Amino acid sequence: MSEELVTFFKALADTNRLKIVGLLAEKSYSVEELAELLKLKPPTVSHHLAKLVEAGLVKSRPESYYSVYQLDQAVLESKARSMFSQQELSTVASEVDADAYDKKVIKDYSRRDGSLKTLPSQRKKLEAILRYVVKAFAVGKRYSEKQVNEMLARYHEDTATLRRELVGFGLMQREGGGGEYWRV
Repeated sequence: MSEELVTFFKALADTNRLKIVGLLAEKSYSVEELAELLKLKPPTVSHHLAKLVEAGLVKSRPESYYSVYQLDQAVLESKARSMFSQQELSTVASEVDADAYDKKVIKDYSRRDGSLKTLPSQRKKLEAILRYVVKAFAVGKRYSEKQVNEMLARYHEDTATLRRELVGFGLMQREGGGGEYWRV
């Protein structure tokens, strides 16, 4: 998972830090000024500012005896644009096993030999089973209805339901009137 993304969200996952960002969006403040405005102790405000600085949202500059903090609006906008891009969000989920649900359903509904104990009545589970069954068919190869029935019988005796559902879910297509079937 993108550490930058986690740091960004952690920095904003606190009410006081969000208030600080809101105040700094209006103008620059010192720790003491922010502490007074938020009714917090200066060390607490410093802690929150450190998190915001770490995330790159806030920067400081020395002014007399104080450090003055300001929101880096350009960084905030740039991070928001890049972090919420389709590519970045997809990267965050890349470590997740996208087939975990299907694997669980197949495990629950199949025997050791790969045949099915029963056909699930719930549509989502049935769809997972159909994705499992359709792998028996080669893409681009055409099968007669008899061949399809023979292959489906390895999974379950109700070959007509399996055939109909494979076509219905768009995993296979067929020519009308008992014609050929093929995997999409």
